[in-house]
Amino acid sequence: MKTNSLFSLRYIASLLLLMSLFVTACGSDKGKVEGVNMLYGTDSKVWKTAKETDATGDKMTQTDAQENEELRIFANGTYNMTGASGAVTGKYTFDQAGKSITMTPDGSATSNTFAVETLTDDKLTLKSADGAALMLEAE
Repeated sequence: MKTNSLFSLRYIASLLLLMSLFVTACGSDKGKVEGVNMLYGTDSKVWKTAKETDATGDKMTQTDAQENEELRIFANGTYNMTGASGAVTGKYTFDQAGKSITMTPDGSATSNTFAVETLTDDKLTLKSADGAALMLEAE
């Protein structure tokens, strides 16, 4: 009887360990900020909006035009944003340790700095100073 009881406990403990490993592996990427090359791949990468939230965290409804906007980030430190309102080009700097990206449109003295909440090969989440967030997926 002790042998069966001991076997059952080991079996349950093994299952719990496997489940915890699975949950950890499949968990959220939030907070995971990988290297700068995840921004642009080998030369450039196109990012499309997956979801947008306002400062309170509520999901914002996007128009068809907003859903078709693209952000292309290049390895040479430049970016191009295209959408219904036209195209914007500029330069960016990425601070991996500080988990931030600063984007400056060409011809502008004003730059925008965003917190980088997530940066993986296929996900990029940018958060503005007011708390609004933009979740992007690699195309």
